[in-house]
Formats: sequence, C-alpha cells, structure tokens
Amino acid sequence: MKIQRPLLFLLVSVGSGLAAALLLLSTWPELLQRDRLLSPPPVHDAGQVVSWADAVAAAQDSVVNIYTSRVTREESKPLFSNPLFRQYFGDPRSAPRIRRQQNLGSGVVIDDNGYILTNHHVISGADEIFISTEGQAPVRARVVGTDPETDLAVIQASGKDLPPARLGNSSQQRVGDVVLAIGNPFGVGKTVTQGIISAMDRQQLGLAIYEDFIQTDAAINQGNSGGALINARGEVIGINTAIISRTGGSHGIGFAIPINLARQVMEQIIRHGRVIRGWIGAGGADLTPSMAKTLGLPESTKGVYVESVLEGGPADEAGMEPGDVIVAIDGKPAKSAYEVMSRIASIPPGTLLRLTVLRQGERMPLQVKVIERPSPPTAT
Repeated sequence: MKIQRPLLFLLVSVGSGLAAALLLLSTWPELLQRDRLLSPPPVHDAGQVVSWADAVAAAQDSVVNIYTSRVTREESKPLFSNPLFRQYFGDPRSAPRIRRQQNLGSGVVIDDNGYILTNHHVISGADEIFISTEGQAPVRARVVGTDPETDLAVIQASGKDLPPARLGNSSQQRVGDVVLAIGNPFGVGKTVTQGIISAMDRQQLGLAIYEDFIQTDAAINQGNSGGALINARGEVIGINTAIISRTGGSHGIGFAIPINLARQVMEQIIRHGRVIRGWIGAGGADLTPSMAKTLGLPESTKGVYVESVLEGGPADEAGMEPGDVIVAIDGKPAKSAYEVMSRIASIPPGTLLRLTVLRQGERMPLQVKVIERPSPPTAT
C-alpha cells in the first residue's frame, strides 16, 4: 500500500503535465514554431533549393569555349608612296605586314551531330574556328550558317563527344526567376555567375534588327558571348549576347537571346543554311497621337504610319502608298512598327497577307504577296 501511493502520485503528476502542455500548444501553437525558429537551419530541406550545383552540372558540359583567328593585311603608310619622299629618303616600304587577330567566345551544343549555337559576332570574319572543352585539345569547327539580324550563328565540330544541352521554354520564364550564366569570360576558363531575370521582351536596343532579349543581372563579360543562360533546372533558356557598360565590364545589365527565338533561327540555318523571312518592301514608324491628329484621325488610333514603299515591291504592287496607316494584319491589330515587321518576317514567302490600312480616314483592304526578305548588304 505504501508503494502504490507514490506510484499513483507520479502517474497523476505526469498526466497533469501532459494535459497542460497539450492545452498550451492548442492555445498558442506559435510556441512550437518559435522553437523551430530558434534552432539552426538545416543544410538540406525537402522542397527547398540550397545549391545550384545540380543545375550547373546538368548544363556545363554542353557549353564550349570558342577561339577564332583572322589574318589581316597591314599596308604601308601613304607617305611612303610619295615620289618626293622616296627621292630623299629612299623607299623604306617593305612587303605588307601580316597580322593575326584572335577572338574568344562561348557556344552551346544543341544536338548529337555536333551543332553548336553561338553569336554571329563571335565568329564573324574568322578564318579559323576552334572549340575546346575541359581537359581536351581544341578541334576545328566549320560555319553552318549565320544570321546577323538576330546575331546568331551555328557552327559544327566533329571528332568530340559533345553532350547536347537541354533546351527549356523561354516563354515560361518570369521576371524574378533565378538564372545562371555559363561561359568563358576573358579566357579564364569556364565560369558560372548567378542572378535573376530583370526584364523580358527588351526591344529596340540597337543590338540587332530583330530583338526580343531577356535582361539579367547575372554577370556577363567578354568571352561569355554565345554561352548559356540556364534556369534552376539546368535548362538553357537563352544565349548570352551583350551588356550595357561604360567600362567594358559587367554592370548588372546583360542581355540574352531567348532560346525559343534562337531555336527557330537555328533550325532554319541547319535546314537551309540561312534564315528565310517574309518581306513586303515597305517601311514605317509607330503612329503617335500627334501624327494621328495631323492626319485627321482620333489621337487614340493605333497603327503603323507607312513612310516608304519600294517601287516594284510587293506592297507597291498591292497598291500601298506612303501616308497609309496599317491598322490590322490578317484581322489582328497592328500595335507597333517593330511588331508588324516581326510578324511579317515570320510569314512564309508566297503567302497572301491581308492588310487593313487607313487612307484619308477611310479603311481599305489590301492583299500583299509576301516574298523572301533580301539579304542585307555586306560591309566592304
């Protein structure tokens, strides 16, 4: 009996304590959360990313270093061709000096055939192109085709085991998403920088004719051009292309070509050796409220003011005139000159395009037969 009383007292005390604890937790559940907040954070937590190493590992072997060289000829000074100079000082001219200029960049392997996507400006004018990867000697690459109007190019290298990258969907990316840039800045070797998407659909920056850039604050420097911009899953969502900088170094304003656009260009280059774009032979500008008022239109009118029409071109043959205002393409509103140019460029040559224009305030339908956009003249 004396033994049972202490045991009974102990059981009653423990039961009372548990009941009190349950009552406190049901009344103030934040007490349990407070204990968790005071404990050190875990190194790994299910559902929480604590490192981008897996994303980098999935993509880095598909990013290659690109080295190019170009032989230039340096002529003698014009002064040496003066007969009077040669009479008194002789002819110091010698054979033209041959110089070799070198450039570096990056590229992304896109399939098992050794096709590599990079920037046009990385390989433009090159006499020789080499690619290299970690631990392997450089091998020669050939140009498949280029597209200066988007600053993209496709090259091909053989004789190497080049793993293709996983291509993502750039249209699904959002401002604020974490991204990583992989490339070979300043030739120091493969480097990864991290940031976020700062903006989407950047246009009219003067970097290319067709622009639709992803803006990022991930550091992009000389040598990163043509490299990969990847998301947190290791998918390539852009091709690093340019920066805005007063010093030449990264200031947190970099631009990448969305992979959806790059993929379209790449597929045409591989299939045709060039990019085929639609064209109607007319140029225009955004219709401003002041221009609309001058034309006797409501200031809220949206469209493209036609500034020029090429004589004998498709628009001219369809009856388009300077001063017309394009307000719709195939029934869809014309929002801006850039948007209209991009939409026409995406239309296959031979297609009949239905345009709606305003002329002296009256709506007119026009049918224009799209032709292939002529290649831009090459600089001499």
